[in-house]
Amino acid sequence: MKRFLLYLLEGGLLLAGLLLVFAGWQQQVALTQPLVLGEERLLEVPAGSTPSGLLSRLEDEGVLEGALWLRLYWRFNLDGKGLHSGEYRLTPGQTAGDLLAQWQRGEVVQYGLTLVEGWTFRQLRSALAAQERLEQTLADLDDAAVMQRLGLGGQHPEGRFFPDTYRYVRGMRDIDLLRQAHEKLSRVLDEEWQQRAEGLPYREPYQALIMASLVEKETGAAHEREEIAGVFIRRLRLGMLLQTDPTVIYGLGERYTGNLNRAHLREPTPYNTYTNPGLPPTPIAMVGREAIHAALNPAAGDSLYFVARGDGTHVFSRSLDEHNRAVREYQLKRRADYRSSPAAAPQGNIP
Repeated sequence: MKRFLLYLLEGGLLLAGLLLVFAGWQQQVALTQPLVLGEERLLEVPAGSTPSGLLSRLEDEGVLEGALWLRLYWRFNLDGKGLHSGEYRLTPGQTAGDLLAQWQRGEVVQYGLTLVEGWTFRQLRSALAAQERLEQTLADLDDAAVMQRLGLGGQHPEGRFFPDTYRYVRGMRDIDLLRQAHEKLSRVLDEEWQQRAEGLPYREPYQALIMASLVEKETGAAHEREEIAGVFIRRLRLGMLLQTDPTVIYGLGERYTGNLNRAHLREPTPYNTYTNPGLPPTPIAMVGREAIHAALNPAAGDSLYFVARGDGTHVFSRSLDEHNRAVREYQLKRRADYRSSPAAAPQGNIP
């Protein structure tokens, strides 16, 4: 009887060993099989998805075999971790093991949305709404309601978001990306405020943000930003009107068609700096760090006027007589190639 039990035990151990070898072999076969794909595709993984469910789905679609063995491998070798939601890129030649490693690392496909310096909040919202892979939650809300949703009720949205490229994955909400842009603007503004020059006529960082938006809209030439800010600061200190066209254009809103005339300069909107003293009530655009830095570190000098040359740069003048001469030279006799922004830098050949 003892010998029989010993044989039985040895047989059981042998069978268990064979089963383990068989299972290991089946797992290896399942892991090394190439996915059956005719071309690259994206696998959408909604929030709450499990590897087991996805593997069964891919097996039903004929993309792979041995889903059972792959599920066991995931559970016992990869700690049964959950999945990052989003999209995963499947490519011809990829193995099932590659796919599981991709899931383990959370390598979801990322998309980018670039918010541009000088954009208005209306343009920002339009860009957000055009992102098909973002979950759209703001479409039916007006601007005030959007700010309320962000926890910023009562604040004007213009200029409150930082222009940058933001990465997102499928299923992320539009408001989440907008919150990132607001938080980054707050950080940048605070950092620059801590390094501001002394004696500036701002009571709070928000006024510097307003000034930065004027600088942003007045020049695309990086080397002019501090000088433009210096002109505006000196005019504020002397009690002069800022008289900057972008504020008038902003005040006109959708009524502006691309041609600014004398009647527009006299139109009484809250943003018309030809008729209203001081800064406009809010920023007029999104601003980059360089414009904020310029507003908080204006160039010293005695110029009080500037006029566009037509090549994207400006002529700065100390007196009204000098300014009027520059206006006659550069504005009343515009060149055929006149432009308000600098020429784009050469990009080289693209293969």
